[in-house]
Amino acid sequence: MINEIKKDAQERMQKTVDALASALSKIRTGRAHPSILEGVMVSYYGSDTPLRQVANITVEDARTLALTVFDKGMIQAVEKAIMTSDLGLNPATAGTTIRVPMPALTEETRKGYTRQARNEAEQAKVAVRNIRRDALTQFKDLVKEKEISEDEERRAQDEVQKITDKFVGEIDKVLEKKESDLMAV
Repeated sequence: MINEIKKDAQERMQKTVDALASALSKIRTGRAHPSILEGVMVSYYGSDTPLRQVANITVEDARTLALTVFDKGMIQAVEKAIMTSDLGLNPATAGTTIRVPMPALTEETRKGYTRQARNEAEQAKVAVRNIRRDALTQFKDLVKEKEISEDEERRAQDEVQKITDKFVGEIDKVLEKKESDLMAV
């Protein structure tokens, strides 16, 4: 019973770290990376479709993404979808290829993105702590139902705390890596 609760808590905490990494990948750095366009949806014959399904996204150089649209009639729709996204990007069409230059980040924008990254990390830490609280509550319920002893509860609480500390450390590492990417010129 205790092991199941710990395993569940650990899995949920890992999902939180994965979600943080996904959220941070959407925060733009000065470098071009295909994941920047991950949230862009294109109106494809009346339905919203992820950009990845209508175009091949490659990194042309450190500051430029190149998109090759599969359906040539969709070039304008893809260009419009990138422009209307809240990424602040201005695509340029050259024949069948759409180039998306990454504008250089100003110091002020870098700091703003760093604040946003820290906020995302803090939310992830809160989520991890909530998962810990849920596990501790489940342990207390088991003690009330006399399924485990208080000593077992205390040991389990210590183990869950160690797991929590491990994941908070992982969140800090992910944030530190993103901050160094953001502040690199």
